[in-house]
Amino acid sequence: MSRIRVSRQARMRVATVVTVFALSAAPLTPQGVAQAYTETYRPQFHFTPQKNWMNDPNGLVYYKGEYHLFYQYNPNGNSWGDMSWGHAVSKDLVHWQELPLALSHDDEEMVFSGGAVVDWNNTTGFGTRENPPMVAIYTSAYRHGGKQAQSLAYSTDQGRTWTKYQGNPVLDIGSDNFRDPKVQWYAPTKSWLMTVSLSTEHKVRFYSSKNLKDWELQSEFGPAGATGGVWECPDLFPLAVDGDPKRIKWVLVVNLNPGGIAGGSAAQYFVGDFDGKKFTPEDKGTYTPPAGDVVQDFEGAGFGDWTATGTAFGQGPATGTLDGQQAVSGFDGKGLANSFHGGDGTTGSLTSPSFTVTSPYLNFKTGGGRHPHQAGTVLDGTAPEGTVLADFEGGGYGDWTATGDAFGTAPATGTLPGQQQVSGYLGSGLVNTFRSGDSTTGTLTSPEFTVGKKHINFLIGGGNHPADAANRTAVELLVDGQVVRSATGKDSEALDWASWDVGDLAGKKARIRIVDDNTGGWGHVNADHIVMSDTPVRRASQETSVNLIVDGKVVRSVTGTDSEAMDWASFDMRPYVGKKAQIRIVDTHTGGWGHVLADRFTAADKPAESVLQRAGWADYGKDYYAAVSWENAPGGKRYMIGWMNNWDYGQSVPTSPWRGVQSVPREMALRTLDGRIRLTSKPVGSLESLRQTEPATASGVSVKSTSKSLTGLGAKGKALDIEATFSLKDAARFGLKVRTGAGGEETVIGYDTASQELYVDRSRSGAGDFNSTFPGVQSAPLKAENGKVRLRILVDWSSVEVFGGRGESVITDQIFPYPSSTGVEVFAEGGTATLDSLRAWRLKSIWR
Repeated sequence: MSRIRVSRQARMRVATVVTVFALSAAPLTPQGVAQAYTETYRPQFHFTPQKNWMNDPNGLVYYKGEYHLFYQYNPNGNSWGDMSWGHAVSKDLVHWQELPLALSHDDEEMVFSGGAVVDWNNTTGFGTRENPPMVAIYTSAYRHGGKQAQSLAYSTDQGRTWTKYQGNPVLDIGSDNFRDPKVQWYAPTKSWLMTVSLSTEHKVRFYSSKNLKDWELQSEFGPAGATGGVWECPDLFPLAVDGDPKRIKWVLVVNLNPGGIAGGSAAQYFVGDFDGKKFTPEDKGTYTPPAGDVVQDFEGAGFGDWTATGTAFGQGPATGTLDGQQAVSGFDGKGLANSFHGGDGTTGSLTSPSFTVTSPYLNFKTGGGRHPHQAGTVLDGTAPEGTVLADFEGGGYGDWTATGDAFGTAPATGTLPGQQQVSGYLGSGLVNTFRSGDSTTGTLTSPEFTVGKKHINFLIGGGNHPADAANRTAVELLVDGQVVRSATGKDSEALDWASWDVGDLAGKKARIRIVDDNTGGWGHVNADHIVMSDTPVRRASQETSVNLIVDGKVVRSVTGTDSEAMDWASFDMRPYVGKKAQIRIVDTHTGGWGHVLADRFTAADKPAESVLQRAGWADYGKDYYAAVSWENAPGGKRYMIGWMNNWDYGQSVPTSPWRGVQSVPREMALRTLDGRIRLTSKPVGSLESLRQTEPATASGVSVKSTSKSLTGLGAKGKALDIEATFSLKDAARFGLKVRTGAGGEETVIGYDTASQELYVDRSRSGAGDFNSTFPGVQSAPLKAENGKVRLRILVDWSSVEVFGGRGESVITDQIFPYPSSTGVEVFAEGGTATLDSLRAWRLKSIWR
């Protein structure tokens, strides 16, 4: 169950939430769905519920000709909460029928993630051998106390109606982080096998049972691989290696949040052996980074010719863990740069002297907080000069008028009970509507004032619910009673500067109104220091990062993963060879994990690889999480599906009246590539039934350092299935651009010949300003085969899924372009590439 981004606050809130939901009487009709499923970003061949929030796929099982897809669902809103199991069925894993709610939350529990099986031998006694029950095994997330335990529900009518077992829970270890059971029949021992997560311990446990009710612990696995976030939604299944039924390996999938390969949520996997009790991963050996010339190892008494500012880095290198800090590990020698001097509240920077770039790569170790550098920010975050309209320092709201109960009787003095740590405000007071949690609402309105300067600057944080949303958390400017400017938070407790250009409103009477209308996740707003000024504020840096600076600009940046375990990172220096550069280690974050670690900067000919890069990933994109597979699929096939979203911004994506989408189901396989067994995937074959009759085609198209439209050949559309093969020439990068059009919009799907990586660049893909981590580039290792690069690209109204090679490299990303952006282009950079062949089918909608 993936909800950790809100869990600390959610656990504080759920005890007071009591919601009743009535089951709908009938499934959605195809006609009704067709009328509804035409919204701007509505996927046309991916499953989405007609309305409300959806996340993890659950209970994947095949029974009597139907693939069942249950999923985490909020029947009462479009953000995470009141977790229940929604339900849909399909005969081909492509066309879906949404059914009534299956398992509902109640006053005692929310129904978190889990699996489902068909109890063919009626081991539970819930049905008969003639009519075996379908049994769901789910996590009961108890509202009172936060405990998580495993429970059962059963159905004897093909999953249409469900009864919760009166003997629940069936497995309780007294833990608050014990969840997401996946159960299967293990034939050699004629027993049920449960795979379940100890999430914060980065462990998976295996249990055995004869009747699904009485469970016996067999073994544990972990920590291993990537551990930068909680482990959730595990899955375990066997696959034949290279199609050889005599060579079976087991795949253990462990979904990770945050700390994935592309940042935030991701699906990690291990390949190994399972003997009915214990999973043993393949031994990858010990990692040795590339050799090189060490340029800074922090082994001296001071920082040498590096320049320190602020107090965060102290007077010299740290010798390990500092007072109040969790144990630091992974550094070399005795010394390292550690900005935890004085705790997370201190700030500062540490900058190298200027040097000439001569080596292809700069490798180093880093750790600490996960607060990336943001373009356009400045290290000096001083407040702008001007007329202060409010600084909330007086112990009360003065002549501001409050309504409702969200604002209390006076400004907050920092973090409120049950809230994540608030940072970035000035002085001691601020507006903070987390009173009694997110359930409170209200407004706070200033007295009338005259707009006398060109800009109004202020600090804002909290939930991302803009003014045009039904339930907003916003700061608004009112003129003649109408909202003329507004701003919202970014689902973060760190306040950041925002600025309104009000030059056109000079001389007008206005009011500031701070609004909290939202009672769901991140349903609060933080605000401070509202000042009218002649200049716009420059946003202050709130990062914990290691930056490479060339010509005064940050050109490369790495942040930590909220971990004191240091890991290797690398800067690609090749574009800057011969130029002057500097390394700057920056800590400008004063909230939780507001520090950075760095050590052993080494100039080398090859890049070092982090634990993340060495781990196995089912998908390298930002939007593939909680991936699990179907049980009982015909022909022994193993199909997997994932939630196509990321907890970094999942509750902020601009979709309505639904929020949440599932990936295309994928057929999984194990293949030996470069001497290593890899998990590969391809879209389910039945997806091809959506292809319209004749594809657009192209062949032998050479491009040199330019882009060429393929729209004239018929390659265009919002929903496409593209197969393309390229020949390597001398281009540095090449590939396709999809959803091109309005205002320069494009989603770039390319191949980098030097790094041998497939990549997706969605920095110009449309709407993306709802969260700073959304725009950017995701990459996956992919070696050309016989000088060729093969791609399969699925384009939907709000996503791309890219399968490289034989499915060993997959990137899944959401995008939110204008509907008019429908073009397709071929491109090459830094030389020539040849598009050997392309076939692009337009895809029919599964809803019409």
